[in-house]
Amino acid sequence: MAAREELEKCLPLTPATFQILLALADSESHGYGIMQEVETRSQGRVRLGLGTLYSSIKRLLNDGWLEESQLRPDPALDDERRRYYRLSALGRQIAVAEAERLANLVADARAKKLLPALELGA
Repeated sequence: MAAREELEKCLPLTPATFQILLALADSESHGYGIMQEVETRSQGRVRLGLGTLYSSIKRLLNDGWLEESQLRPDPALDDERRRYYRLSALGRQIAVAEAERLANLVADARAKKLLPALELGA
């Protein structure tokens, strides 16, 4: 496990990087699947361009935050040229650290009454 100080040196993440890590947090996916998941989850507010997506994936692979998956769907159901990606252990730690950083910022905004307080039981 990476030391907290080492993780924090990676922060803040770019929005595109965080979106990619979020998309892979609960399942492996290929590039187009990541694009679709981000657009669906954000209700169309975030769209990753091809250049941004694939240059980010290349960097995340080189930095050890992502790994290429060797598991493949049935070739009859998928294009065999697709590459599938998953979070590495380090990538998951960085995504968690960024989510915590953002949650703390939202808590600060609530404390300053920029956002409504959370209702208990909601």
